[in-house]
Amino acid sequence: MFGVCWAQVMRGVIAPALIGAIVAAGGMTPVMAQGKELSALARIIPERSSIISRGSTLSFEIGLTQPIPFRSFLLDNPPRLIVDFREVDFSAMDPKALMGAPGLKDLRWGPFREGWSRLVAELEGPMAVTSARARTVGDPAVQLRLVPVDQAAFDAREGAPQSALWDLPQPANVAPSAPRQRGDGPLMVVLDPGHGGIDPGAEAGGQRESVLMMTFARELKDRMTRAGMKVLMTREEDVFVPLETRITLARAAGADLFLSLHADALAEGNAQGATVYTFDSEDADDAAELLSQRHDRGDLLAGVDLHDHDDEVAGVLMDLARAETAPRASRLSVSLVAAIQAADIKMHRHPAQTGAFSVLKSPDFPAALIELGFLSSEGDRERLIDADWRGTMADAITLGVEAWARGDAVEADLLRQ
Repeated sequence: MFGVCWAQVMRGVIAPALIGAIVAAGGMTPVMAQGKELSALARIIPERSSIISRGSTLSFEIGLTQPIPFRSFLLDNPPRLIVDFREVDFSAMDPKALMGAPGLKDLRWGPFREGWSRLVAELEGPMAVTSARARTVGDPAVQLRLVPVDQAAFDAREGAPQSALWDLPQPANVAPSAPRQRGDGPLMVVLDPGHGGIDPGAEAGGQRESVLMMTFARELKDRMTRAGMKVLMTREEDVFVPLETRITLARAAGADLFLSLHADALAEGNAQGATVYTFDSEDADDAAELLSQRHDRGDLLAGVDLHDHDDEVAGVLMDLARAETAPRASRLSVSLVAAIQAADIKMHRHPAQTGAFSVLKSPDFPAALIELGFLSSEGDRERLIDADWRGTMADAITLGVEAWARGDAVEADLLRQ
């Protein structure tokens, strides 16, 4: 149904990306769209456009300012020729100016859908397209030849052919991604006190992780707010919040940073001290694996598991986004560890680690999980219930976030330039 000068293709006159579009395309109903704004690739040239009859042959020539992809096909009731162009501005010419050729009953054209224009030629009877080609050298044009056929031959040719260009899903309209912080406004920090409600987290020595983290998060929020940051907490009381919901809350708030706060307990060993975790499913050591399994089980208690929600396509897209946020999260970890150590606060012998924690999986913003200590350690428990110690830790985390934010903003400005 289409003709293409392949010598021109081989010389590069026709762009390879357009070849499939010129050769074939798929079907749509011939209803003209109204009120669409044009971003046309080409314009019609009235003096080089005509529809004439030579004997029983009906010849179309649509002169254009440049070659463009097109497709043609036939529909019945009434019999008509459809030509879809990507995309033509027809405003320079009234289609009635091309009327008068025997075999042609009506002609109309205009925008059809985003990126496409359509010409509809209503025919006096069934016809077949014997030639459809794009002239790409000299004066660009779309040329078509039609001849009368009986109804059986018309039915065999009727309908739109398949086309990768036309029939593939069109780009979706999506909201723009959240802008990266550049230091020109308050930093939006989301604090995530671990566990809560029916999931108390670790318990030891009469202390519950969910309660201790709620207390510390309120104190940390106060420090950060006084430092000029905006702070949202994923829970304000001892209630259960699914892990997926915590990330959703952060995303809805336009988080620049996500900090999850925990104080776990180990059934074996005598680990103690604070630890900063960032997400890295391939580089998690054994301790990180044990902790991540515990937190994931807590999520399963409410029937939410992010692992099962990620299909292959979603995983690829998240990996692409995480390629930008992961280095930022790593620098956040370095800044937090440095600030905590500078405050002379006891840290784990491996203070910066990685783990596959669900709350760190979002690719939208840098995130870290801070284990303030281990409830299985008597020394850590005493520190966690000490208001002075908590105040020192809250100040250190605030200073670490401030230092990270300044460097992150500088990098963002460099990338923008």
